Amino acid sequence: MTTLEDHIPVLKREALEALNVFSGGVYVDATYGRGGHARAIAERMGAQGRLIALDRDPRAVELGRQMFKDDERVQIIHGEFARIGDLVREFANVAKVDGILMDLGVSSPQLNQAERGFSFMREGDLDMRMDPSQGESAADWLVRVEESDLVKVLFEFGEEKFARRIARAIILAREESKLETTLQLAALVEQSIPKKDKHKHPATRTFQAIRLYVNQELSQVSEALPQAVSLLNEGGRLAVISFHSLEDRIVKRFIRGLATPNLPPKSIPVSEDAYLTPLNAIGRAIKPSREEVRENPRSRSSVLRIAERTDVSYSPALKSGGKHA
Repeated sequence: MTTLEDHIPVLKREALEALNVFSGGVYVDATYGRGGHARAIAERMGAQGRLIALDRDPRAVELGRQMFKDDERVQIIHGEFARIGDLVREFANVAKVDGILMDLGVSSPQLNQAERGFSFMREGDLDMRMDPSQGESAADWLVRVEESDLVKVLFEFGEEKFARRIARAIILAREESKLETTLQLAALVEQSIPKKDKHKHPATRTFQAIRLYVNQELSQVSEALPQAVSLLNEGGRLAVISFHSLEDRIVKRFIRGLATPNLPPKSIPVSEDAYLTPLNAIGRAIKPSREEVRENPRSRSSVLRIAERTDVSYSPALKSGGKHA
């Protein structure tokens, strides 16, 4: 029997292989969630291994500390992965690690808990914050946002083609009363869209866009990736699981940027060292098998990208990868 706290880790076998986990290694799970990937890493890293897990969601941290309370190899840290470098060095006292996993986006328990406000299918407060103790809720943001800014968020983060219609409806509705619940917003969006997608709820893109904005998820990824590379030992692996094109685009461009030599014009002779890069891209993007999608439909949009650290020096300030959307 499953519960609201259950979560099926996506691409678990592939992520473990990507990290190349070995006995005695030091690893970071930058997005602990409900610990599915963390448990798998802990099982494989041996008695001398070490796992540092981060999460900005206080509930995830609480459950993680309960799960691993008797395992001295595992440390759970409350914090956003955009600060991965500082958190790992300051709280774990670790300078270098052998692998880093990032499983981006919202977790199943967050979606399933109505009070968190992530789901357009369940009645709950319109919150959407991954850390409810920090920042501004979706409801509070919708009270003050300018219409033009709301259009931009819905279009850029949600790729919503009816962004202007939806934004106008939200602005008009808030003049009457504050939008306070998920189903209020979902119904408003549904009424605003003239043409429905048979395979997708009308509010899907709007909820995605607002969630991404409220949690600054894309900028978090852009900030975390350079720090992650700096933390890796030579031969260490970076594995990132994304769930939509905006996230994946950031990861793809970042890895490509650090895995591609920064060469001068062809007319200028260069040494062999000029072809060395701080990252090597490992294989092509990996997607879930048909069997996994059948067992866990939420995995269908996931993409795993892998890179390996080389011995070339790297300064995040000099080359930090692609920008989001």
